[in-house]
Amino acid sequence: MNDNSNELKKRVVAWLHPEMIENMETLMQANNMKNHTEFVTQAVDFYIGFLNSQSSTTYLSKNLLNAIKGTLQVTENRLASNLFRLTVEMSMMMHLLATTLDITDEELRRLRGRCVEDVKRTKGKIRLDDAIEFQSKPDDEDEDDR
Repeated sequence: MNDNSNELKKRVVAWLHPEMIENMETLMQANNMKNHTEFVTQAVDFYIGFLNSQSSTTYLSKNLLNAIKGTLQVTENRLASNLFRLTVEMSMMMHLLATTLDITDEELRRLRGRCVEDVKRTKGKIRLDDAIEFQSKPDDEDEDDR
């Protein structure tokens, strides 16, 4: 329904039970509605949408689906932003670390392979303790580990 304040409105009289009016006034306060007209207008608008839909589940499903999509979009945006921020920090850390290391391309290739295996095996649950333990082994033991 259009909320056009210039639009001519017609008066409708309705008789309601006192309990219904009490419930309406409680909900009006909770939802910051100014008057009964605003409440009734929104209620009738909702009910018209409900009746015009093929079934109540279709109408509610569309509203629920839109709410879920909105929530997922916000969550996706937040996750993408956090992943970007963490990736920048990780890149800075790797560049700082690379300036202090003297490592050959072959050693780097083997380390990358080992790390890919670790991530797959642990499903991404890598612990610093495990890396320290692996790095403290003598060189001949880490070949046996593979």
